[in-house]
Amino acid sequence: MLDRISLVLSIIGGINWLLVGLFRFDLVAYLFGGQAATISRIIYTIVGIAALWCISLLFRERVGEADGEVR
Repeated sequence: MLDRISLVLSIIGGINWLLVGLFRFDLVAYLFGGQAATISRIIYTIVGIAALWCISLLFRERVGEADGEVR
């Protein structure tokens, strides 16, 4: 469950960076009162921690759900 939540938060962060890169529009800052606002900083921190957690997904062995085979 934590893996999925982290992945979703990382995707949201990636979409926010896409908006910043293409349109110079920071959705998080827009919604929560600027980049320096406490809630924005909390959201940036949570998304960053989620991205760090997702790094662990790269190094885990996965077990196939149907046949029990390690992939």
